[in-house]
Amino acid sequence: MEGPASEEAERLADEAARGGPVSEDAELYPAVYGCTEDDPAPHFLGWLADVDPDELFATGAAWGVTVRRVTAVRD
Repeated sequence: MEGPASEEAERLADEAARGGPVSEDAELYPAVYGCTEDDPAPHFLGWLADVDPDELFATGAAWGVTVRRVTAVRD
């Protein structure tokens, strides 16, 4: 993902990762995290529906790839 959609998705994932109480009815979305050459610390790479974690790892584009279920909070 690139552009505004990617930036918004990353912002939402970062907000969710910072925590705080999550209501029981909050929806969880699968987000892909991993390390890249540009940023070796684990960070949001995209939503599972938009990126293939196996392909990212197989091509060497990312490593330490995980899928986490996070809430996406909208203001």
